[in-house]
Formats: sequence, C-alpha cells, structure tokens
Amino acid sequence: MNTINPSSRSDDLYRLNHYLVNLISRELESNPRPGEDYHKVVTTLLKQAVANLKQPLPATVRDQVFRDVLDELLGFGVLQPLLDAPDISEVMVNGPDKVYIERNGKIIKTDIRFENDQAILRMIEKIIFPLGRRIDADSPTVDARLPDGSRVNAVIPPVAVDGPSITIRKFQKEKFTIDQLIEFGSLTKIMAEFIRACVIARLNIIVSGGTGSGKTTLLNVLSGFIPDGERIVTIEDAAELRLQQEHVIRLETKPANIEGRNAVTVRDLVRNSLRMRPDRIIVGEVRGGESLDMLQAMNTGHDGSLTTLHANTPRDTISRLETMCMMAGMDLPLKVIREQIASAVDVIIQQSRMKDGSRRVTSITEISGMEGDTVVMTDIFKFQQTGLSPGGIVLGELKPTGIRPLFTPRLEAAGFRLGPEVFGADLSSMVNPHVRRR
Repeated sequence: MNTINPSSRSDDLYRLNHYLVNLISRELESNPRPGEDYHKVVTTLLKQAVANLKQPLPATVRDQVFRDVLDELLGFGVLQPLLDAPDISEVMVNGPDKVYIERNGKIIKTDIRFENDQAILRMIEKIIFPLGRRIDADSPTVDARLPDGSRVNAVIPPVAVDGPSITIRKFQKEKFTIDQLIEFGSLTKIMAEFIRACVIARLNIIVSGGTGSGKTTLLNVLSGFIPDGERIVTIEDAAELRLQQEHVIRLETKPANIEGRNAVTVRDLVRNSLRMRPDRIIVGEVRGGESLDMLQAMNTGHDGSLTTLHANTPRDTISRLETMCMMAGMDLPLKVIREQIASAVDVIIQQSRMKDGSRRVTSITEISGMEGDTVVMTDIFKFQQTGLSPGGIVLGELKPTGIRPLFTPRLEAAGFRLGPEVFGADLSSMVNPHVRRR
C-alpha cells in the first residue's frame, strides 16, 4: 500500500467542511462551556449542525464530514489521519500539495493537500500555540512536542524559500525491546549480550548514526539495562526517552522567551546535572559545546553515561566530538581534546539506515587510547554487506572481528566472563552470580 487515505475532496465537500468548522467555532466562542467535556460538546454541536442542513447527506459523505470536521476541531486537520496511522514514523509537509510520509523506512508522497501556504501556517500556529512557542519572521524556526510526545520542527519564510514546512517525527507508543531488535535483524543475540554487559559494567557509550537511523530507539533499549536503584538523570531537547527504572530525573531544554532571553540549553542542563548526584547521565543527543561538559563528566566519576550524536562512521564520531568540543569556547589544543575523548569514551555503537529502509547496528567499536596524536579505535563487531536480494533487501552478516576488547577486565569485574573464542557463546550464560558489582 503506497498511498494514504486520499484527500480527494470535491469543492462542495470542502466548502461544507469549512462552513461547519466556522459555525461550531463561532458557537464555542460566543457560548463557551467551561468544565464540560470538549470532545463531547464539539461532537454534539456537529450532529446538530448536520441535522439542520437543508439537504440530508448520504451516509458515506456524512461519515467523511464527521471525520474531517472533528479532525480539524479536535486534532490537526488533514494531518490527523497520518498521525493516527501506527505504521507511519514521519510526516513531512513541504508545501500545500507536497505531503510525504515515511513508512517502513520508505518515503512516500501522499494525496493529502492543504488549501495554500496560509493553511500550513495556521497548522503551525495550532501546533505551537498551546506550547507557548512562537514563530515569525524574526524567529522563523521552531521545535516543539505534540501532546503524544511526537517531535515537530517548523520552518517559515524568509528562511524557508519555497514556503512553510512541517516535519513531525512521530512518538513510538510501543517501546522496543532488545529481543525485538534481534528479531528485526538490527543486531545479533551475541552483540546484544555484549552491549548489555557494557552497560552493566558502566562503560561510557556513544550511539552514532545518521538522521532517522534509530539512535534514540537503541538508546532507549540500552537504558533498560541499567540496574534498578541507580539514580539516572536524562537530558533532552524534547523528552523522548522512556525509562522503566524508578529513580529517574527527566530534564528538558527550554527555548528563549519573546525577548530572546532565559533559554535553558542542553549544556546548562548537563552542568546542572552534575550537582544532582547522578549515577548515570543520559543525554538524548549532543550537538554543541555540551559535549565537552559530557566528556568531563565521564572523566570525573560519572561512568556509565550514554548519549547519541549524528555521524556516519565511528571515526566521524571522533571528528564530530572534536568539533563540538571546540564550540565550547575553552580554546583547548586539539591533542588535549582528543585525550579527553580517548579517556572518556569506551564504546561507539554505529547505527545505520540501510538502502532497503532497515535499521541495523553496523559496528561496535572500542576506543582503546591514544597513539601519538591519533585516537586508536578497534572494531569488536562489524556488519559485512554481501549484496542485495532480488527484492532489494540488504544482505549481510553481523559478526565479531576476533579481537578481544581491552576493557574485558571491567566486564569480568561486573560478573561477565568472556571466553577465548571471542564472543562465540551466549554471554548471559557466563554471568558469575557470586561476583558483586560495584
């Protein structure tokens, strides 16, 4: 199925919907009903309005009108069916007649249409107004979060040359488990057990990948391995992580006010989190000077920290970290920054979106120190692509490289015994219950 609930409305149907929306909106403005169930009030008014029409509507048309008008008044108009569809992960509005969705990793153009650019602007206002955000010519971009947790980015002219656009990353109501990722082929069982051992042993881990590669999903799964009883502080631009542990403090950034002041950034929250006695710090994504604060936290007793960043390879991850640390304004020599990275980061997990839309862990890499001015990296697991199936499915194998990580003693101290066959067996059977973890 490559199309979405076509919005092929006739002009008459569009005018009818517009009339009913305006009629009910005016009634609610002139006769507000505080304390009453808003959904019930709107539905009752809509039934009355349809009943009072001079010409009765056929059942199929009436049902369509009810859906359209309720979506407009109670939801997000023509976008609501896309937001309700469970198999859609992203909604992208590039223009009035250019609405795309991502389904199963594939981008598909839909038949959904807006009346014009002004209708898109009204949709943006409808999304951000209840959140206290603003968007105008002086502040033409905005990030927001829908009530269900979905992330919204909107851009308007003058920076959006061809008109306003909306991008919605839908919040996945189902929290994936490690077993599901194994079933999807994102990683193998042995890799999953190795990652679990790394989290429990309090290694500092970065999940790296491109946009839409599944970094946050994997970070959510990793956080599930953190033992109960540890104090966890999460820091995000828009709260997406859903930790099951009891002792969790969730922090979220705050945009500047209308005067451009009083913003609370990720960097502010990372610094503040150090005063909150965290056992673990989880940063949803580092993208600026906060990366230096994160590295310093990792180097000063806050081991077991987790974060994500945008990079296409583990080596690119190091380069990105160097660049972001320079953005902190500390004027540190590059070698000093690299030493900070090499001593702070233990593991980079590379997540990739393949050509067939699937998302896989393509490498697990150890940061093993410095050699001269270079950060030394060793692949512990690697995905090797062997080709494409006739149906376009990426073929390949995730397997160990045969190299034991230098942090093996830390895994053993946490109760994990790794055999000489280099992860050729299920690590869960190697846990020594008599070894106490700090």
